[in-house]
Amino acid sequence: MKKEIKTTLTQNIFRILLALGMLYAGVSHLTFNRIHFQAQVPDWVPLDKDLVVILSGIVEIALALALAFWKKERVRAGWALAIFFVLIFPGNIAQYLDHKDAFGVLNSDKARLIRLFFQPLLIVWALWSAGSWKAWRTQNVVK
Repeated sequence: MKKEIKTTLTQNIFRILLALGMLYAGVSHLTFNRIHFQAQVPDWVPLDKDLVVILSGIVEIALALALAFWKKERVRAGWALAIFFVLIFPGNIAQYLDHKDAFGVLNSDKARLIRLFFQPLLIVWALWSAGSWKAWRTQNVVK
């Protein structure tokens, strides 16, 4: 039987903030920022850029809802979101290397470079706030 991982009030607040941010990002993928997100899809991806944006938006919405509401699977949702952040990172790198503007603020190489350093923070945020790290560290401990 899996042991439930307890998270602190601070972790829960940050988890909900992250879920809200992901929900906003997912909805914006499907609506008002759709064109901007296409700039992050590398040219080497063998799919239509708009399809990639739509699918990633759906994934972001699903992960946001799981992170916020699916208590029994919260640890897995944290891992899934962290993996998602790793998987989309090449798009952020490509946007920097290809000098593609987006969102009205990623309009310089400096801005795009600074943004790259926030991706690891998002990974840590997902793992910490969902209790995923704690679950991983304690999985082999004899009870």
